[in-house]
Amino acid sequence: MTPGTASGTVSGDVNRPLRVLQVGAGGMGRGWLRTLLAYDQVELVGVADLDVARAKEALEQAGAGDVATGPTIEALADQVQPDFVVDVTIPEAHHPVTMEALRRGLPVLGEKPLAANLAESLELTAAAQAYDRLFMVSQSRRYDANLFAYRRQLRQLGRLGILTAEFFKAPHFGGFRDAMDHPLVLDMAIHAFDSARFLLEADPVAVYCEEYNPGWSWYAGDAAATAIFEFGGGLRYVYSGSWCSPGQETSWNAAWRASGEHGTALWDGDGPPTLEIVEGGETAPEGDTPEADPHPGIAGSLREFVAALRTGTTPMGTARDNVASLAMVYAAIESARDGRRVLVADVLEEAYAQAKARAQGPVLDVLTGWTSLTPPG
Repeated sequence: MTPGTASGTVSGDVNRPLRVLQVGAGGMGRGWLRTLLAYDQVELVGVADLDVARAKEALEQAGAGDVATGPTIEALADQVQPDFVVDVTIPEAHHPVTMEALRRGLPVLGEKPLAANLAESLELTAAAQAYDRLFMVSQSRRYDANLFAYRRQLRQLGRLGILTAEFFKAPHFGGFRDAMDHPLVLDMAIHAFDSARFLLEADPVAVYCEEYNPGWSWYAGDAAATAIFEFGGGLRYVYSGSWCSPGQETSWNAAWRASGEHGTALWDGDGPPTLEIVEGGETAPEGDTPEADPHPGIAGSLREFVAALRTGTTPMGTARDNVASLAMVYAAIESARDGRRVLVADVLEEAYAQAKARAQGPVLDVLTGWTSLTPPG
């Protein structure tokens, strides 16, 4: 069960902007509209939303009232002839929207989470392979110059023993997050989990997690959690967080500490990270330093996605890569529910069986052909 990476590129004049159809015009969708309209390598040709009036209003506010609107991809794709789709719908809609786009031969840049559950995520990963089209998840907090600098510092610490992330905020969102069963782990912790994989350049093998809800919490579900992830070689990643901790709040990117055989590296999540190599230790080379730090946030993921479509290179956040981050979330939730250590591979295997049971046609063929879903230790 080894998922592949789609390599289909967009053909045609390399100098023309790529035509993009955005699906979803809610709060996050409006942020994407501004980002798309500000980037000269893309041309916004349509916005689909079940509430067409909302799509029209969002475009008017963005100064793009002449862009075509409609309720669905099906209603707009033939008319506007997009080169790719940006999916900014609610999580429950990610599967049908992305599947429809991939079936039509359209690459997709989607908002997190990849899908509403892990089985759907594996099915969409297989669909990207089956239809040979790029499906990338905008894990936007990876696109931070300080995070890249922090990873370069971790490479200088030698063998790592522990990486910690502390996340303490007190947002009053209202709406669906207040009613979620796992508001912190399911909706927010994936950013820190994904960053940990990026920093450590590895995937975890197991987790023990506890979720809980302080008495003053305004969330229906557990708004606080501590998770201990086991990586190979005895390395641990420990996440502690709360979404109902007012005062002395951390960065949205969390506050990080890494301890290795040569010293320690700290990052507050906002400013430049700091590194201390102990006396007698040797400063190791930083390794492969990127030519340029990434453009921040969703603008960074958009730029990398477009570059991948132009060149056929593999970007960060492909569906295959992002599945591993989402598996950390579901393994942590299962551990907290059952009160036991959970193997990430077991969670993936169960989701894989569910994905095969629901998939059809070429997507099922791809799923059946995979040989391993076990993350490396």
